[in-house]
Amino acid sequence: MDAADPVAEVAGAVLESAGELAGNGARSGAKLDRPPKPEFGDYSSNVPMLLAPAMRRPPREVAEQLAERVRGRLGGALERAEVAGPGFLNLFMSDEWYRAAVAAAVAAGDDYGRVAPTDREKVMVEFVSANPTGPPNAATGRHAAYGDALARILEFAGHEVEREYYVNDFGSQVQRFGESIRARARGEEPPEDGYQGDYVVDVAKQIDGAADMDVDELARRGVELMLESMRGTMERYRVRFDTFFRESELHAGEVERALEQLEGAGHVYESEGARWLRTTQFGDDKDRVLTRGTGAATYFAADIAYHQHKRERGFDRLIDVWGADHHGYVTRMKAAFEALGGDPDHLELVIMQLVNLMEGGQRAQMSKRAGTIVTLDELIDDIGVDAARFYMLQRSHDTTLDLDLRLAREQSQENPVYYVQYAHARIASILRKAGDERVADALSKDLAASEEVLHPSARALVKRLLELPAEVQTAADRRAPHRMTTYAHDVAQAFSAFYRDVRVVGAAEEGGDEDFRLALSAATKRVIARSLDLLGVEAPDHM
Repeated sequence: MDAADPVAEVAGAVLESAGELAGNGARSGAKLDRPPKPEFGDYSSNVPMLLAPAMRRPPREVAEQLAERVRGRLGGALERAEVAGPGFLNLFMSDEWYRAAVAAAVAAGDDYGRVAPTDREKVMVEFVSANPTGPPNAATGRHAAYGDALARILEFAGHEVEREYYVNDFGSQVQRFGESIRARARGEEPPEDGYQGDYVVDVAKQIDGAADMDVDELARRGVELMLESMRGTMERYRVRFDTFFRESELHAGEVERALEQLEGAGHVYESEGARWLRTTQFGDDKDRVLTRGTGAATYFAADIAYHQHKRERGFDRLIDVWGADHHGYVTRMKAAFEALGGDPDHLELVIMQLVNLMEGGQRAQMSKRAGTIVTLDELIDDIGVDAARFYMLQRSHDTTLDLDLRLAREQSQENPVYYVQYAHARIASILRKAGDERVADALSKDLAASEEVLHPSARALVKRLLELPAEVQTAADRRAPHRMTTYAHDVAQAFSAFYRDVRVVGAAEEGGDEDFRLALSAATKRVIARSLDLLGVEAPDHM
């Protein structure tokens, strides 16, 4: 058996047998699925129906031939193989296979679930990158949880990952921030298009002489204070960044250098006093302005320079996490990236949808300028870091998220993060009851040689644990951290059923193998902890 991945061993046996019957080309589209009901087997494959046309045989006849070959390959690991429906091959795995699978998971230790990528990449994940003109709000919290969890998952999936925050410290919004700070320092109202929040008053109080300071210097000082505050919030939220890249650095020559490169490649032209990029040549619906008639560079020009700077730092893949209001920028940015000589498929622009904080059916409004801010710190104070991160990651990034604050505060099984953490704490309690030495002894045993007869709920739990490598791979490939929230909850449910049906400590009194059951519990605890860690959520031993 493949000690690293028992499920891969089963899939390999099916595909290799299919190749013998009809040639490797006939296996395209082959799948090994987990049936919805145990009576349909542990795993089911559609391979016979795919092979039938090439073999010119009825699918059920092909399934019988395939089953015979699979039996020979899997030996004692397979309890029986059945042909069902129009030609499905249903496989029922033996207790021997299950015991060996648990042994493999235990032997892998903390590396269980880690996958080796076909092509290891150096990946830049740029996320959050909110204007440093206000405290991070709840929407920023969704971006931060997503970007950080994605980076964790990509790293566990074998890639080299760097996390970056793009500091928008240049342009009109920063100028207005400086004007707003000075107005507050003078006891005046900010400009109509300025920043109205009370936090601006706090910033003004922290800068000596703000009332008489130059606006540009005041803006710079204010941005630094907001960045310092943001770093503190992100650290509290368990989010770290490897680099902070400032937009202002680009305007010291990088922007013009990137535009000259585009011009040299023949992609730039002048019209109406402005310089334009022929993005239509690369799939955009219209060309885009790079510099205005005044000579000032557009935000788009700075974004181009920034992405060229990223390319020159040697990343294989760039992943940008953008807000919902940036949806219209995707095509033009990919066009510019291609014009620079980059592969647009290696630039991924992830568009996050909005998050609504719900309390009694009412939504809290979030706007840095209007001052009606639900800050990320306030959210953490209310429901805690674990609940904030778990809930922010519960839904796919491309769907709007309604975060139920009342449910997030509950310490009940209705609260998914509490439910998963409680399962981890329950297993920790079981293992404490057994004692450290007893657990260590159980984990050192030859679990594959156990004579444990597995209860159906134990089989269901093992199958859940075996899904971890595939879930990690899928979450990494699809940029879908939300899958890990669902998986963690599924494992917790499977363990609850197992513990309801099977005695762990004192298993010998009912004819069971306590060593095996302790090891299975320990492996489950490790899988839950790993799943939560990939989400940036703690796995407590006590609750």
